[in-house]
Amino acid sequence: MNFFSQLPPSVLQAGAIFLSIIIEALPFVLIGSIISGFIEVYVTPEKVYHYLPKNKWLRIFFGTFIGFIFPSCECGIVPIVNRFLEKKVPSYTALPFLVTAPVINPIVLFATYSAFGNSIKFALLRALGSILVAAALGIFLGFFSQNSIQKEERKQVHQHDFSHLSAGKKLFQVLVQAIDEFFDTGRYLVFGCLFASLVQVYVPTRILTSISSTPLVAILLLMLLSFLLSLCSEADAFIGSSLLSSFGLAPVLAFLVIGPILDVKNLLMMKNYFKTSFIWQFIAIVSGFVLLYSWLVGVLL
Repeated sequence: MNFFSQLPPSVLQAGAIFLSIIIEALPFVLIGSIISGFIEVYVTPEKVYHYLPKNKWLRIFFGTFIGFIFPSCECGIVPIVNRFLEKKVPSYTALPFLVTAPVINPIVLFATYSAFGNSIKFALLRALGSILVAAALGIFLGFFSQNSIQKEERKQVHQHDFSHLSAGKKLFQVLVQAIDEFFDTGRYLVFGCLFASLVQVYVPTRILTSISSTPLVAILLLMLLSFLLSLCSEADAFIGSSLLSSFGLAPVLAFLVIGPILDVKNLLMMKNYFKTSFIWQFIAIVSGFVLLYSWLVGVLL
């Protein structure tokens, strides 16, 4: 107690904010990690390919919406999408899945709903933004780009085969995969919560006010912040909600939409599998649509 009493009030305040955010977010990260473990063990890309529709437009929308029942954290989505592509799933189906799967699944939507004080508005706006970006990317790949997006010399990902295991061993592997994912994503959550708490305490309000008074600058700033923080989609809503009073609706919405699609770790993984030319196209399409969408929402609402 003596040690804490000697700390400056601002440090104690930042610590309290940090703990409050992380305690709210951890249960959602845990649930998401367990679901991801089940998907890793029990669901294969071959099963998804079996249910693909024949029509190109339907395949684009299939890839966009299948994430609702086939959730995956963005921390591991790129290798999954690469495997889909290797199994001859079209790029205009696989890439929309990459965009929406970490956002429109029930766990992330409920986490977003809870983070913003049981506000369904933020959950719906976030889902709509990712769906629009995914559809735009799918249309571009399906109708305007005929080139392969994968590297010819791409590295093959080692895929685990769990089909030969007994039921008990499969459940054990679910826990193993979930634990790995939980600790892998948890570190990003910790840094994100720490950053958000420090911003709230130490960044002068007048600076945030001057930034948020120029909507496009504020949107671009939080898009960059989301990229650099590389938060897990099960937890980033809690960071976003803590920034709402400082930046407003449109910048926070941009933060929520672009984070699961484009961040540092995803970009590094994409560089391993995809051609550089496509990565630049991906960045341009995603950033442009997120900027336009969040700005329009800010103007209209």
